[in-house]
Amino acid sequence: MTSRTRSQFWHSDGRRLSGLATLLLLAPFFAIIAFVFLYPIAQLLYISFMEPAPTLDNYARVVTNPVYARVLMRTVWTAVLVTGLAILLGFPVAYFMSRARGTTAALVGACVILPLWSSVLVRTAAWSFLFQREGLVNSGLIAVGITSEPLKLLYTQGAVVVAMTHVLLPFMILPIFGSLRAIPNDYLRAAAVLGASRFATFREVILPLSLPGIASGSLLVFLTALGFFITPALLGSPQELMIATLVSQQIREVLDWPFASALVGVLTLFVTLLAIIFSKTLRFDRLMGAQS
Repeated sequence: MTSRTRSQFWHSDGRRLSGLATLLLLAPFFAIIAFVFLYPIAQLLYISFMEPAPTLDNYARVVTNPVYARVLMRTVWTAVLVTGLAILLGFPVAYFMSRARGTTAALVGACVILPLWSSVLVRTAAWSFLFQREGLVNSGLIAVGITSEPLKLLYTQGAVVVAMTHVLLPFMILPIFGSLRAIPNDYLRAAAVLGASRFATFREVILPLSLPGIASGSLLVFLTALGFFITPALLGSPQELMIATLVSQQIREVLDWPFASALVGVLTLFVTLLAIIFSKTLRFDRLMGAQS
């Protein structure tokens, strides 16, 4: 390699890649993203506006029809519930992981990560067996005398929320864990020296410094929950459709591709606006759990 060619790919210090080299390394990644994500989304948006003729009627149906408006609101509300439950359940686990050491830390970490090795379909099917009329949950409730007959747990929004929370919980725990592990122990010792109680230390030091991880996990969980399909389809009822199930119904049963594309367009716009709000509120590195 000549010195001129070398200067094109490396900075003067010889340790960092130049902008051209970085661009060449990232080119395959951006090409894949453009082919498998940007192009299909652009094609769907084109269909929603241009078929059968240039029109906004498909979007008007989404907004003005009360049935479809309720589906959108139900989807957002379900995503909010799942995110809230994931925070309540995930923060204590992440805090314990950040303070544990040795075998205990490895065991808890394995319990968090191992469910990701199984498919969403398998975990959802497991919940369907637990929630059926003669399943473990109803049997336990009857055994302890809480109810005298099986409750309707399957095919309800509650079943969908519980199962989605279980599936998405690792995506909340891991970012919070990263933020908590990044908090220097000196901060906690300084708070103790100044006479702060454990609750005051948590309120004034730990919780504020863990907010980037909470925000990152909330964004991951919320956006993923908006497009969930398998869990609502298997555990939810036809009267409580979510938007992903509705899109599938419009494509596979009604064969109304323009309207299905409009639903995708509305969801894409909502997700984009939410991501912009998060990016304006927190820097990207802090959103990923890094501490400044």
